[in-house]
Amino acid sequence: MNNLLSWHITPLFIISISDILEISILSFVIYKIFMWIKDTRAMSLFKGVIIIFAISGISILMRFETILWLFSNLFNVGILTVVILFQPELRKALEEIGRGKFSLNFQEKFEEEDLKNSTMEIIDAVTKMSVVGTGALILVERNSPLGEIEATGVKLDAIISKQLILNIFEDNAPLHDGAVIIRKNRIAAASCILPLTETEIGKELGTRHRAAVGVTELYDCIAIIVSEETSHISISISGKLIKNVDKEKLQKTLIGTSVYKKRLYFWKGTSGTK
Repeated sequence: MNNLLSWHITPLFIISISDILEISILSFVIYKIFMWIKDTRAMSLFKGVIIIFAISGISILMRFETILWLFSNLFNVGILTVVILFQPELRKALEEIGRGKFSLNFQEKFEEEDLKNSTMEIIDAVTKMSVVGTGALILVERNSPLGEIEATGVKLDAIISKQLILNIFEDNAPLHDGAVIIRKNRIAAASCILPLTETEIGKELGTRHRAAVGVTELYDCIAIIVSEETSHISISISGKLIKNVDKEKLQKTLIGTSVYKKRLYFWKGTSGTK
């Protein structure tokens, strides 16, 4: 009996060198795919795919035949749709493979206190620009990576400071046109080009406001606008424009944003602030 049990169990614990190599290759490929998509809209797709697989697993266990039938019929169409919609991301991945970019990058962990200090630097800069009438547009990244928007501007990766933000948006400064992207406690990029909204937001509002609404319609971020004409501060979240924001409202919005949460989100909606 013991010999029979040993004959069935022993093969399960035999791992060859080829198995270790195979696991290593698969792990590396999965890691690189994740790194390629983490700063793009494809990250949201990745989360959606995980949810669909989870639903499929539950459907198989519970024998939900209608759901399984829908998934099986939509699978081929879904793959084609993904290829069409995310052609730029797939092309980028293939190009990086061809260039041999296999470096490992590890994301730093930032303390909440540092993030709050950086936020106060942003608020002080925005308030100062409002007083002197300097136009500005700042994006604070939340759950949707702004890598595609960042690629349109000049990458900085600089520590946030009031002085640097003021210098960026100074009239006739090289980077004053376009938007600044804030990622955690770093200025990721400046002079970024944003999509304009097609929604009517008021003829008295200019390009900065249209760009702020346009980008927040597509991405989960907070857009801060300082009007050059009126010196008023406005914010845009989820495609909604809030005009004439005071310092207290701006601080409450930024400090309360989900960028400060330490939780790991599997799926989260993009409406409203947290």
